[in-house]
Amino acid sequence: MLSGPASADALKDQLVPTGKLRVALGISAAGGAYWSTKTETGGYAGVPVDLGKAMADQLGVGVEYVAYPNSGLITDSVSSGAWDVTFLPKDAERETKMSFGPIYEVTEATYIVKAGSTVTNFQTLDQPGIKVAAVNNTTTMRGAVAHLKNAKVTGYQTFDEILNLLKGGEIEAFALSRDQLNAIAKKIPGTRVLDETFKQTVTAIAVPPDHPLALAFASKFMTEAKTNGLLRKAFDNNGLKDTPLRAK
Repeated sequence: MLSGPASADALKDQLVPTGKLRVALGISAAGGAYWSTKTETGGYAGVPVDLGKAMADQLGVGVEYVAYPNSGLITDSVSSGAWDVTFLPKDAERETKMSFGPIYEVTEATYIVKAGSTVTNFQTLDQPGIKVAAVNNTTTMRGAVAHLKNAKVTGYQTFDEILNLLKGGEIEAFALSRDQLNAIAKKIPGTRVLDETFKQTVTAIAVPPDHPLALAFASKFMTEAKTNGLLRKAFDNNGLKDTPLRAK
């Protein structure tokens, strides 16, 4: 894509200005193709971790992970220059703040309800006085706020905080992707994932705005990762063997 030392230097000035590829991660126990987890040894594990390392290797530089408790904070920090590339859910609001490359996952967003809840569908959920939680300033939270006209949606900073509220029965429901909610339902007896879907969430590679060389490299990397087995390996290594790859 780029040829000659001058082109390579221009790319590195945009994509690795500190000499390392700084990858922004959302950290929680949720799993999936967006979230990463902190390991017992103090490192990180997840699809973005594997993809970030592979991208750094391709550039011939080291990798540095910059951790945040949610995707909203990654978005808010884009202007600070704290990170070079990230992998996160994409929506119209975020497209005004950063540049996205290819999508690599599409998921359905829905709700899980607490143990003992009488809620059975969206109609019975969307009632005055019902408390619904979502991770603050995220694509899913914006979708839930737009979807529910009567129930109250409240944003919390971390996934784990909401999980504790759900376990304690302090909220009626939690809005998140279906795959992640199905995993939660197995861990919290009595909780149920609703059958309906209120939106599709897409996850993609992204770089700060006005970095055309960085975006071109990131887009090429992600396109190739879908066909050369890298993305499939990252999914398989992180508990997503049954998750299909997206061609687009």
